[in-house]
Amino acid sequence: MRNSVLTLLRTHRREAHMEPVEINAGTCYLRALRADGRIDDRPAVLAAALDPEINRWRRGPEPTLDAAGELVTERAAAWAAGRACSWAVCEPTTGEMLGEVVLADLDPVTGTADLTWWALPAGRDRGMITAAVSAALRFGFGGLGLYRVGHAWAEGDAAAARVAGNCGFMVEGRQRSAWVVDGRRVDVVIAGRLASDGD
Repeated sequence: MRNSVLTLLRTHRREAHMEPVEINAGTCYLRALRADGRIDDRPAVLAAALDPEINRWRRGPEPTLDAAGELVTERAAAWAAGRACSWAVCEPTTGEMLGEVVLADLDPVTGTADLTWWALPAGRDRGMITAAVSAALRFGFGGLGLYRVGHAWAEGDAAAARVAGNCGFMVEGRQRSAWVVDGRRVDVVIAGRLASDGD
C-alpha cells in the first residue's frame, strides 16, 4: 500500500483522478473546500485574504469573492489531477471553515510535497491547526506514500514555527532575505519532515 497511490500517479498521471478525502482530526474536521448549494467556503477564503495577520506571512488570493471562488475551483481541480491535496479546517460541530491545510506540489516521482496552512482568528491558539497539519501528514505519508514533506515560513512567524515544531518538522536551512514583513526583509526558514522520522 505504501507507494500504491504515488505509483498510480507516476505511471498514469493523465488518467489518474484523485477524490478528496475527509478526515476527522478530533479538534477539527478536514474536508474539501466547497462552494455549492449546501456549503460555501468563499466567505472564509475572502476573510483570510483580508486578514492582516495572515497577509503579513503569506500571499493569498485577491480580496474579492470572485477570486475566492476561483481558489475553491482550483483546489478541486488540483485534487482531481493529483497535483495537491487541500482541506478546509472546520469546526467539527458546525462545519464552519476556520483555516486551510494544503499538501501542494505533489511529486509522484520523488515522493515529495510542500505543506502550507492558514487560520482565521477563531481557529488560532486552539491546537486546531497542529491537529490538522498532523492529520494531513499522516495522510501524505500513509495514504499517498510520500517520503518527504517540506514546509517554509518567514522568520518571526512564531505561530508557524510552533506548529512546525509540534508536527516534527526539522529546520534544514534558510533563504536569506526572501520575504518582506512590515517593509523589512526577513529570511525564510526551510524545514522538512520525512516519513522515516516517525511521530
